[in-house]
Amino acid sequence: MDTLPPEDDVTDLIACPNCDTLHRRTDLPPRETARCVRCHSVLYRAPDLRLSRVLALTLTCLIVFAIANAFPIVEIEVQGIYTETTLVGAAWALYREGMWLVALLVFATTVLFPLSQLVALVHLIAPLSVGRRPYAVFHVMRAIEFCRPWGMIEVFMLGVLVSLVKLSAMASVLPGIALWAFGALTVLLAMVLSYDLRNLWLVIDHTPDPNAPGAAPSRVPR
Repeated sequence: MDTLPPEDDVTDLIACPNCDTLHRRTDLPPRETARCVRCHSVLYRAPDLRLSRVLALTLTCLIVFAIANAFPIVEIEVQGIYTETTLVGAAWALYREGMWLVALLVFATTVLFPLSQLVALVHLIAPLSVGRRPYAVFHVMRAIEFCRPWGMIEVFMLGVLVSLVKLSAMASVLPGIALWAFGALTVLLAMVLSYDLRNLWLVIDHTPDPNAPGAAPSRVPR
């Protein structure tokens, strides 16, 4: 795409994340990509405005997330003694052992931040999919961007798999329902988080504010 002429106005501008070259944002055909003319970095892709698809994936993530936290992760049998625990139970056990900082990190990165992000996405996408502007848009968008780096379900899964391999030499280890749910959740979260949140602004800009006087409903691409 062309760079921005110096005499042009400043509407619909986008800066390259690598070299800061300014470009004017233009509409792209489906599956096309806009690249910087200086360093050829990807600026943005054709927006995916199928909000119903993203909403369905997000709700599925919430259901799988509930299953993953309601059932035991693994069942360990040592000399006839069976032990099983959930993710929250493991964090609580760490807290009772005096490792409160580790317990807090485990709970925050595997429960609190991923759940907050999913709930925030539902708060945004559900109203937009029916042509309504959600409340507190700017605060929720900032909260999602804050939570994204702290969601570490995939790191947790890698740690669990390594631990299972090591424990299998000392005890009988049976994977629980939650472990399979966390595996599915890792894949689903990757699909949800691959959605470019900047596409939501295109929908938000064309959705009337419910608090604005005389606002009329408009149709939103689904």
